[in-house]
Amino acid sequence: MNAIPIPAFLVVAGIIFGIGAFGFLVRRNVLVALMSIELMLNAINLTFVAFNRAYPHNHTGHVFAFFVIAIAAAEAAVGLALVLSFFRLRKTVRSDEGDLLKN
Repeated sequence: MNAIPIPAFLVVAGIIFGIGAFGFLVRRNVLVALMSIELMLNAINLTFVAFNRAYPHNHTGHVFAFFVIAIAAAEAAVGLALVLSFFRLRKTVRSDEGDLLKN
């Protein structure tokens, strides 16, 4: 019944998390940083669901994944609102120019 072993899911989750971390650390665009955070949260969800497959009568992994999805939706809404406000003030979405808001 378990056609795909759990380590395969963990490798895919690790690759997705690595891509997200690399995108967050390297890129200076705030929108790309938000998308990279979403990638990392999706990798965490994949890990929760993969470990939950080992215990079929325990739904803890699915519950945690649901809460992470809810937190990711809230983070996306607040993050996009901040990006929109930042763009209206500075006409850019580069994170390097965020220190100009101190004035």
